[in-house]
Amino acid sequence: MSVRQSLAAAAAVLALAGCASTEGGPGPKTVVGAGTGAIIGGLAGSAIGRGDAGSVVAGALIGGLLGGAIGASLDEEDRQRAYAAEMDALERGRSGAPVSWRNPDNGHYGTVVPGPAFDRGGRNCREYTHTIYIDGRPQTARGTACRQPDGTWQPIS
Repeated sequence: MSVRQSLAAAAAVLALAGCASTEGGPGPKTVVGAGTGAIIGGLAGSAIGRGDAGSVVAGALIGGLLGGAIGASLDEEDRQRAYAAEMDALERGRSGAPVSWRNPDNGHYGTVVPGPAFDRGGRNCREYTHTIYIDGRPQTARGTACRQPDGTWQPIS
């Protein structure tokens, strides 16, 4: 990832961290989780997009949104499953129909609920809500993602 892409991803992560809502408000794990999520999301995006810069940035943004919302409570397997569920919900999910994921090793699970597709500046976009349950307690993050010309989804808020 270039310095410019890294700065763009970091700026987006900081902006997205404010969109997350957790019980009791944000804490110190929120910032750490956002950074960790951005890094892991960037790596996942790179792997899925075969190193494509758009995939790296999109993965970092999604990872930052998840990381900021739930702190350092998720392990790598949780993050991969959560990321895959988000991409599946955005790509194939019916509006309002949850796409679920679960890590059988630790019991963490979540659902991603995509909203209807809409046009924003000639791009296909969708809002979504991702609720993650850790020790039975829900933590929710909301965002909007738009399809890029290369077919990937990029969170915009």
